[in-house]
Amino acid sequence: MEDKVPSPAAATSPVAHSWWKPLNRYQKNVFVLASLAWLFDCLGQQVFVIARNPAVASLMGPGAPPERITQCGAYVTSVFVVGWATGGLIFGAVGDRMGRARALAITMLLYGLCTGLSGFSMGIADFYVYRFVTGLGVGGVFGLAVALCADSLPDDSRPRALGLLQALSAVGNIFAGVAAVILGWLGHAGAWRALFLLGALPALVCVCFQFKLEEPEKWVAARAQGRLTGARFGSYASLFGEARWRKPALFGMLLCVAGVVGLWGVGFFSPELVNDVIGKALKARNVPAAEMPGKRLMWVGLTMIVQNFGSFLGMLAFTRLAQDYGRKKVFAFSAVCAYVSTVVTFKFLTEPWQIFILCPIMGFFQLSLFAGFAIYLPELFPLRLRSTGTSFCYNVGRFVAAIGPFTLGVLQLHLAGGASAPAKTDAFRNACCWVSLIYLLALFALPFLPETKGQPMPED
Repeated sequence: MEDKVPSPAAATSPVAHSWWKPLNRYQKNVFVLASLAWLFDCLGQQVFVIARNPAVASLMGPGAPPERITQCGAYVTSVFVVGWATGGLIFGAVGDRMGRARALAITMLLYGLCTGLSGFSMGIADFYVYRFVTGLGVGGVFGLAVALCADSLPDDSRPRALGLLQALSAVGNIFAGVAAVILGWLGHAGAWRALFLLGALPALVCVCFQFKLEEPEKWVAARAQGRLTGARFGSYASLFGEARWRKPALFGMLLCVAGVVGLWGVGFFSPELVNDVIGKALKARNVPAAEMPGKRLMWVGLTMIVQNFGSFLGMLAFTRLAQDYGRKKVFAFSAVCAYVSTVVTFKFLTEPWQIFILCPIMGFFQLSLFAGFAIYLPELFPLRLRSTGTSFCYNVGRFVAAIGPFTLGVLQLHLAGGASAPAKTDAFRNACCWVSLIYLLALFALPFLPETKGQPMPED
């Protein structure tokens, strides 16, 4: 147990050259395992984004019209995001009450198992069920992983570590894109099923190590003291009953709504946009119909690779800028840039070569906000509510985010009406541009939130 306690030098030494070196072995293990948990979580998320339309098309059967497939894909996404939000609320509180490490292992087991089961779906109904239960597990991971690191790492190392933890999520997304490219190149009709299985395996392997990870000493000591004093751990009544924590919870949630709805309501529908652009290009080259699904999947995979390469750089950039200029200024700048880059991409991407320019720029700004969530949210709440508050802000917004894909599908059908195929594509693009206005909600929330740069973690 002594290995968990950093030396005074480690706790106070500057990390201008390295935030990693001051960490002891336990702290390094925490960072690695928490990062892997979130990386594999995002791998599973991205597998769903890539495989969504092929899965829905296969499960709906031949002859399903493209607009119905897109609409059903939006509904499945909404179900997944509702599960995500529900799981975040449940496991955020569980993490404060029973321990971050143990709860994190349970959520990984849940999302890993059900991601794999999604590949065995026999119809739309059981696909919906698997995606909802997967969402329950996925929803718990972020708040637990962030709280686990925040409570284990020294203050000097924490912001950079949490920014990198979030940036590594893009690596999981890139792995999913690489798998899609390979399977699309092979041209197998059931490639979407293989993608879900590939998304499940790493998480299930990692679970074995997660169950062996001990809880942070800071949390163990606080929990023992809380039992004597009656302090309420993981209590939503305490989170909202005390004005000091209620305000950051509500406005932190609005800040997260801006990023989450923007990403899941618009940003992660770039495969549908690319499908249309690439479909036209492939038809112009007289590619045989039998080869079209594999080619489309390959291009969608390439899109997600370059988009998430941009995301990785964006999250690293946010981390650095937030350290230099403060959290709130960088959030405001990133939100405006996310809106502009999303509109430009969905409005003007019409040629395959543009994918390699516009999608990385859009990914850079859209995901940069999420590095901010990892750094900023745990700095708003005390230890006894850290997982609860972080998960509330990050995941309750997903109930709103679930409306994004649903609204996108309905808005697309309304704008298209009974129009021709090109008009339906334009309707999809316009719907995405309207929904992307949600990014500007961040500008409303930020004035009501504190600047935490250089401040100690709050406690009661």
